Amino acid sequence: MKKRNWSWLCAGMMLMGGCAPQGGTQTSENAPVGENAVIETILARRSIRKYTAQPVEREKLELIVKCGINAPSGLNKQPWEVRVVDDAAYIDGLTALYVKANPKAAEDPNFKNLFRNAPAVIFIASPSDGSGQLDCGLLGENMVLAAQSLGLGSCCLGGPTYFMTNTAEAAPYLEKLGFSEDYTLLYAIGIGYPDEAPEAKPRDEAKVRFIE
Repeated sequence: MKKRNWSWLCAGMMLMGGCAPQGGTQTSENAPVGENAVIETILARRSIRKYTAQPVEREKLELIVKCGINAPSGLNKQPWEVRVVDDAAYIDGLTALYVKANPKAAEDPNFKNLFRNAPAVIFIASPSDGSGQLDCGLLGENMVLAAQSLGLGSCCLGGPTYFMTNTAEAAPYLEKLGFSEDYTLLYAIGIGYPDEAPEAKPRDEAKVRFIE
């Protein structure tokens, strides 16, 4: 087996927050955002729905997944299964089925594939009994933040997984992912080089209260 070069991890940490605005918001009197790469990355991350045609390097995808599976999980059960697809034939074939079932989708001049045009997709499955979904959420958050730190964009997707699990013609594509029989596809994450820079949408801080 080829030995992987995890020096990407160090590179990723150095890149974290490279797209974030410098200065400004303070997290505390002694910790400005501009001096905390992790916080910069969290605040800079946006859902990306337009990507360039540039493929994502396999080493970066491996690092993103490594960050994902290092997320916390209850009793360290790690109740997830992860599949990574960067094969254009798989994505294009599945997209063709989607367009056949939803012809209006192709009328959008920006439409390229059903994964928001991302050239790589990470599929996450959780136990079919409904457990593990919180843990899979933590897994995915690690992944999208790792992607941001590496100069990549991401978007969490539920629609494509609904199509894959509820369309008979898509069954071969779902089967190819090879999830265990007692696991169900939960959601997907599109990954790619961003071709847009969305503005941050307001957050409702009134929903947060400190209880004295």
